[in-house]
Amino acid sequence: MKPIVLMTALMLTSMLAANAGNIHDIAVRDIDGKQTTLAAYKGKAVLIVNVASRCGYTKQYTGLEAIHQKYKDKGFVVLGFPCNQFGGQEPGTNEEIKEFCSSKFNVTFPLFDKIEVNGANRHPLYVKLAGKDSPFPGDIKWNFNKFLIGKDGRILKRFDSGVAPESEEMTKAIEAALAAK
Repeated sequence: MKPIVLMTALMLTSMLAANAGNIHDIAVRDIDGKQTTLAAYKGKAVLIVNVASRCGYTKQYTGLEAIHQKYKDKGFVVLGFPCNQFGGQEPGTNEEIKEFCSSKFNVTFPLFDKIEVNGANRHPLYVKLAGKDSPFPGDIKWNFNKFLIGKDGRILKRFDSGVAPESEEMTKAIEAALAAK
């Protein structure tokens, strides 16, 4: 009986995510465990990143914080979603992740609850970002995959892990998203 209930719940969650009007409608938990949505970011350009503390790309926290600071007063925000699905590179608790990010990289951008970005337990946010109905479908390949979201909540662009936050490609995309009405 339990597998049927679990499977039904997962299917319902996936359907709700797929039918959500946009990213802002999806329920998430912040790094402190508080239930919320991304509605606070309506009208802003958003960069959603699956992050990890023990990855070769972890140094990207520096660039992510830099672009967050550079563009935050222009209506841009970086959102970090810890994930432990790639080589067990985010094994800590939310409290440990929060402490690591603030003490090692001076992260001030919002962090959220550790989630799964692929597989049967894929969080509804990533169903929307990378699921079959996304403009950029496909499994997340590694930590520090990035999705740029427009001020209207639409998914504008997907960047692989190797694209540095301060790269020309990323900067041009962010500036275009900020310039859009």
